[in-house]
Parts: sequence; structure tokens; C-alpha cells
Amino acid sequence: MTDLGWVFLNDRFVQSEDAVISPFDRGFLFAHAAYEVTAVFKGQLIDFDGHIERLEKTLAGISLPNPMSKDRWHALHTEILRQNEIEEGLIYLQVSGGAYGFRDFAGPKTIAPTVFMFAVEKPLISDMARDGASAITLPDTRWARRDLKTTQLLSQALAYRTAQDEGSFTAIMHEDGIITEAASANVWIVNADGHLVTRHLSPSILPGITRASAVDMILRQGVEIKEEAFNLEALHDAQEVFTTSAGALIAPITKIDNLPVSDGLPGPVTRQVQKLYYTKMGADLSRFDWL
Repeated sequence: MTDLGWVFLNDRFVQSEDAVISPFDRGFLFAHAAYEVTAVFKGQLIDFDGHIERLEKTLAGISLPNPMSKDRWHALHTEILRQNEIEEGLIYLQVSGGAYGFRDFAGPKTIAPTVFMFAVEKPLISDMARDGASAITLPDTRWARRDLKTTQLLSQALAYRTAQDEGSFTAIMHEDGIITEAASANVWIVNADGHLVTRHLSPSILPGITRASAVDMILRQGVEIKEEAFNLEALHDAQEVFTTSAGALIAPITKIDNLPVSDGLPGPVTRQVQKLYYTKMGADLSRFDWL
């Protein structure tokens, strides 16, 4: 097992090698679990309120009680950073249906959730942010409630594996030719007419917290966003493509299905969104001469 230092499991901090979860846990048996990933920069939690609000929505949507208050969640996130001495990276949080010594589809009337958290050190503004990444397109085979952030991630995991097998970083998924989202991120395009477009919120996509933050920042700049569905043709004809997520922040997509997006370089709109988001995080933009 990878040594992740201190993790939080069911009301206490333990070393990662000592963290043990029952095989009867509903998260393991049924993927009956919600999760969130929060970015950390200069020791500060990024978009924390949005992540906890989405967690509450997901837990309610999958019939799990929220075991903690917002203040308690914040305290745990802060403490796991302190114990692992992390200034920049990601915090993973999972709440599952818990264990009760039996496998039953409905489960017990009163659920006692399992809570698990760990933190990893990782540079958030990486070479991919500078150079862009390649993607392939794949059919979206996920369940109908994609707006709930659950651990039912097999389709996404297989999409990533297929992308990597084909020499790409990620996959952009579609349903009957209509783009839904990337394997673990929301998709944006600057379409052939020069309009900034991202898919409107619905049960078909995850309401990304980084997406919401980006929408707010862009609208404050007086830039119009078209929140609407777009198809594979629009994706392939786009002037720019980028994704938003807590893990990769604002990631340019410069090649799709082995064809360059426009000139194969991150475009000016992508760069402007990166600048806005990095500034909000408190990053020193002078460190990144490519901006």
C-alpha cells in the first residue's frame, strides 16, 4: 500500500498502512458511496463551500445521512493538511453506507456511514496546464444520475484506460453524439462562431465545482457563456477546448481523436480563464511566463 501518511477513518486519524475498512462496507459491495475532491493551494482550501454543498446533495440523493456539520468537515480538512504538512495538493473525502456484517441490497433501516479522508501533495498548475493534453471521444455508458458524485466510476476508469492505451490523457464522452463531459471533468469549447460554450446542468452531467467557479468569474468579466448542449461535430470544429476540474483545474485540450484543435496550442480564451482562476487561488502569475 502506498504510504499516504495520516488518513482519517471513522472518527480518528491513523497511519495509512493501519487504515482498515470492512469488506462488508456498502461502498465496497454496492458502490453505495459519495465522494469529493478539494484542491489545496498555499494551505488554503479551494472552493470548499461548493464541495460540501454538493456532498450534501449527493448524500441526500443516495439515501445516506450526512455524518458531520459543515464546520466539522472544514476542521477535518484543515487538520489532515496540518498532520501531513501539505501546502498544495488534493484532499479526497468519501462517505459510504458502512458495514453491518451482511450483504443485503436494501441495507439496514438506520445507516451508520463510513468516513474516509486522505491528502496528497501535488502541483496544481502543471506542465499540462502549459502545454495542453490530448483526448479521445467515447460513448458515455454511465448511469442516469450523473449529477450525483458517487463512487460508481467504472465507466470513467475504463475511459481513462482506453485513452491511455491510445496514447491520450483523457476521454471526452458523448451520448447519441451529444457531448456530456470528460472522464472526470466538465468540457468547454470556443465554437466555430467564437462563442464560449459548456453543457447546461442536468442529471446528464456532474455540476462541477470548478465549473461553477469558472462560470462566475467569466460572467463577472462581462463575457457571455452559452450553457447548452453541443455535439461531436461542434467539438471537432472548435477553436478551443478545455476542461475544468478540481484535480487539473483549467486544462487545455489541444488534440482530439489524433487531430489538433485549431493550431494545436492552448488558445487565448483558455489562457484568460486560467489567469482568472489562478488569480483567485492566490497564485503568483509571474511564475508562469507561458500565461
